[in-house]
Amino acid sequence: MPDPTVTRRSTPPPHRSLLVLLAAISVLPVTVHLPALPEIAAAYGTSIALVNLSIAGYAIATVTAEAASGALSDRYGRRPVVLVSVTVFTFASLGCAMAPTIEIFLVCRMSQAAIAACFPVAMVAIKETSRGDDAVRRIGFAGMGWALAPMLGTILGGTLDDLFGWRSIFFVLAVIGGLVLLVSMRHMTETSIRSDAPGRDFPSALRRILASPRFWTYSLCMACSMGTLYVFLGGAPLVMDRDFGGSGVALGLYMAMIPGGFVLGSYFAGTLGPRVFRARLLVLARSLTCAALLAGLVIAVTWDLHPLALFASCAFVGVGNGLTTPVVNTAVMSEHEALAGTALGVSAAVSIGGGALVSSLAGPALSDIDSASALLLLLLAPAALALVAAILAAVADRTTTGE
Repeated sequence: MPDPTVTRRSTPPPHRSLLVLLAAISVLPVTVHLPALPEIAAAYGTSIALVNLSIAGYAIATVTAEAASGALSDRYGRRPVVLVSVTVFTFASLGCAMAPTIEIFLVCRMSQAAIAACFPVAMVAIKETSRGDDAVRRIGFAGMGWALAPMLGTILGGTLDDLFGWRSIFFVLAVIGGLVLLVSMRHMTETSIRSDAPGRDFPSALRRILASPRFWTYSLCMACSMGTLYVFLGGAPLVMDRDFGGSGVALGLYMAMIPGGFVLGSYFAGTLGPRVFRARLLVLARSLTCAALLAGLVIAVTWDLHPLALFASCAFVGVGNGLTTPVVNTAVMSEHEALAGTALGVSAAVSIGGGALVSSLAGPALSDIDSASALLLLLLAPAALALVAAILAAVADRTTTGE
């Protein structure tokens, strides 16, 4: 009689386009409603500060969803987690669209974060259906869709708000969720070999993962990389206003260079992943970011820096993160093959939480920032820490593999 705790793949793996779609939709709701924040506040007769809880609350819920979804997918399988998360997202989107009060809107908005579970599950599914170093390549290309979704989200949200009002944004998200749910029900086959193995309870799995030095070096590298991005996002508008006196349109165009850099970095990760040893690619990514920021700082101190030069150097924050993300994701999953979902979910939570901590520590300095050189110097601190963590990850890999 077959062991009921074992689930073997007897169907073809899900198509890679579906996994890219799941990765993209996991971050689409992050930015899609931002252009409509003033209209949402006006509709409920409340302050922007209260409506902004839809951003902070969503971020907290995202960390929780990513951490929990990995463990749940290890225990119950990838397919059930995807179907449940997309279903919750779809109904939560409808709730946001029809919410009569700001309190109900905020609850539904945080419930939308269930869709964040699709990101670690999609990454694990890619890893489980890839051979060897091909996982880095495929995760790198999936990262391109993950990076483009928030950019397209603001465009979609702004257009819908102008044409049909802010509630249409969430109706459209509900439609998108429903369509993704139908596609997932048909094509999201199970990729986990074992869905309910002994010892897969979350506490014991968490202890095993947190005891791994490699997990911490890779995850802290990602956390510092995210922190560098968050510091830039908080400081760039201030520098643009105080030092350059640029317009909001110019700022938007310059800021687009960062996700553009992420897409480029993801493409390079997809191209170089199978050819370059994982830890070396990570050190290269972090060195590239530090070198670009240092070059920008030297130019800023020596000459009058044009905004384009500032944002061109900062674009390598995006390039570096685009290279870093697939390497880190592959590394933490490879470290714990039987607990890949749990490891990736916890790593994602560490990365987002650590990045937010770095941003908070930089907050006092950001409030007084008034020059491009000051911003670049501030960015170099977490970027350098990410490089140190990458080097430690390389050392840990060398010690483990003997390379």
